[in-house]
Amino acid sequence: MAEFATIARPYAKALFELAVEKNQIEAWLGGLRELAWSVQQTPVAAMIEETEMSSIQKADELARLLSESEAMKSEAFRNFIYVVAEEKRLQVLPEIYTQYQDLTLSRNQAQKAVIYSAYEFAGEGQKANIVKELEQHFNTRLEAEFEVDPELIGGLKIEVGDQVLDLSVQGKLKNLYATMTN
Repeated sequence: MAEFATIARPYAKALFELAVEKNQIEAWLGGLRELAWSVQQTPVAAMIEETEMSSIQKADELARLLSESEAMKSEAFRNFIYVVAEEKRLQVLPEIYTQYQDLTLSRNQAQKAVIYSAYEFAGEGQKANIVKELEQHFNTRLEAEFEVDPELIGGLKIEVGDQVLDLSVQGKLKNLYATMTN
């Protein structure tokens, strides 16, 4: 949602700047990932919507759920959870995580890539070769995530930022259909 992106931006930037200052970028990225996942689970989402609970109680519960996380060892990170809860923005945590992740990739001069394939890859070596070739094609370091999408029929579909490179059979069939109907 566009409005969630607008709301999340200042939180992500502030947390990222603090993480850089405290040299906790990766630890807090992991903590945010866990928070984002947690608030999307039905029981936690229901707890966030609960009007009978105070913001402090909600933040306490989230902190308890993530007590084993490396990020929770930091008082600043725990305080972040309380600030977000107090501002009634807990449901925006997945978007805060996404934007924080983008800031981390930017700092590392990398981009996130999602590589879709119709089938599972044979092994890590095959994945590494694909990433290496795509890094040359896009002229940047890539943090790749692989997903299976059987609708592609065959080939690959790659999303890097707002760029899409569709090398799938499905994409070629769509292009052929468009050419034949125009």
